[in-house]
Amino acid sequence: MKDLMGMMKQVGQMQARVQQMQEELAALEIDGQSGGGLVKVTLSGKGDMKKVRIDPSLAKAEEVEILEDLIVAAASDAKAKLDATLQSKMQEMAGGLPLPPGMKLF
Repeated sequence: MKDLMGMMKQVGQMQARVQQMQEELAALEIDGQSGGGLVKVTLSGKGDMKKVRIDPSLAKAEEVEILEDLIVAAASDAKAKLDATLQSKMQEMAGGLPLPPGMKLF
């Protein structure tokens, strides 16, 4: 019975941490870049693209394909950084609670 009460307390604490984490993620912005910083993409903590910044030197009709590739690369860079940040925050939040392998809280 005591173990059950302790487990319920841990579950309640985990739920509070998940809610706090979701609020933090809503405000989080992650930048990715490509082309040595000529193209920058900002994602929200939920993975939505918020901004795209393109250096004016890339705004040439004959370089549209390069620009398109750089935008995709910058978005991929931002997504990889976001995934790493989420993984780190999830580990912090778990705070010693054993989670099954592959379990995602978000």
